[in-house]
Amino acid sequence: MRKIIFPILLGIVGCAILLALGVWQLQRLQWKTAVLAEIDTTISAPAVAIPNAPNPDADQFKPVTVTGRLAGKPLYVLVTIEGFGPGYRYVDALKTDDGRDVMVDLGWVPLEQLGNPFSKFHRIEVVGNLHWPDDLDKWTPDPDPKGIWFTRDVPSIAAGLASEEVLIVARNVQLLDLVTPLETYPFQTLPLDSGAIKNDHLNYAITWFMLALVWVMMTGYLIFRIRQEDR
Repeated sequence: MRKIIFPILLGIVGCAILLALGVWQLQRLQWKTAVLAEIDTTISAPAVAIPNAPNPDADQFKPVTVTGRLAGKPLYVLVTIEGFGPGYRYVDALKTDDGRDVMVDLGWVPLEQLGNPFSKFHRIEVVGNLHWPDDLDKWTPDPDPKGIWFTRDVPSIAAGLASEEVLIVARNVQLLDLVTPLETYPFQTLPLDSGAIKNDHLNYAITWFMLALVWVMMTGYLIFRIRQEDR
């Protein structure tokens, strides 16, 4: 009997730790779900004018509306979008009607359509969301000399476009003062939503609970072997 005391204690302690980690992940899941719901609520709120001094923390995802004139010297950010495939995000500077220089992500175009379809008209009205993407890491290549970028790091692209560090991801775009009529909007807009933010806490919780089950089974098998040897 004394030989199985330690395995029993080890089994209880190990199982308790694994179960606690699983419960913690469920709590994290509840927290993350609430955060994502809050983000979706923020994104879908009525659009307002761009704040005078946008703050990346306080104004992330804030819906805004702006009218202005595109610079016509865009940056192309290489991306692969699920459902569309590889292509470029078209990011250009926008001179607003009140004289500010901001950036606007107008959407996605396939690789073969690399070019400047917006050179045909003067002004646009954009409804979208302020965004400071976190997609830059040490593995991100430097921009290609041809103007192809691999990240939307706001300070970097703002320097490249001589703009404020303000990026608007377009949700709706209205074409104004067309020089040459366009049959369709030349980009696939990529509105922000919470779907791009990972929420894997349920999978983590299941993993911890499964490990707890395995721990119990291994403990039971160890106790069984000890008792068999004592017979």
